[in-house]
Amino acid sequence: MAKFDVKRHWQPNEAAFQRLLAWLDEGTDSEGARYLDIHDRLAHYFARRNCFAPHDLADETLNRVARRLEERGSIDDVEPAHYCYIMAKFVLLEALRHSERQRSVADELRGTEPLETAREDDSSEERERTMACLERCLSARSPAERALILDYYRSESGTASAGRKRLADRLGLTANSLAIRAWRIRSRLEACVRQCLEQ
Repeated sequence: MAKFDVKRHWQPNEAAFQRLLAWLDEGTDSEGARYLDIHDRLAHYFARRNCFAPHDLADETLNRVARRLEERGSIDDVEPAHYCYIMAKFVLLEALRHSERQRSVADELRGTEPLETAREDDSSEERERTMACLERCLSARSPAERALILDYYRSESGTASAGRKRLADRLGLTANSLAIRAWRIRSRLEACVRQCLEQ
């Protein structure tokens, strides 16, 4: 299936994101673990249906749930995980409606770039290829996401905690929210690099 062109007209601010985390936790503080678990399940849901960008679609699903929470104040008539799957079905239907158009665009783009099919035995060439894919995938992210993930992993291991705390303060995020956002970006980058290397 071709990639669904996700239109992110609405992104949760910090307050909306914290409300989503609290709602998913259902009165307990999982420190973001419940969010990560549901995000992972949603990504698998989309991947099992052969969606090209399952992590992006999982992000979009949770963004829409956060927006609905923002609009309604609360969602008490259905269990959080079940509600997320209901929302995921709508996102999937939209992806299916757009798949044919996106497939033709992807086919045109694929025709402009020669695909490398040969596997390189030399580890330095393989490393260069991996770095080229990472650079390509990074350039496809928004400037804000690119800056966040680079700053998040830039600190030396001994000073990473302090560097990430400064980054969270600068962005007006809690350490937990920063870690979750970095995890989301990294998951998408890893999937993109894997796909790039398979070409």
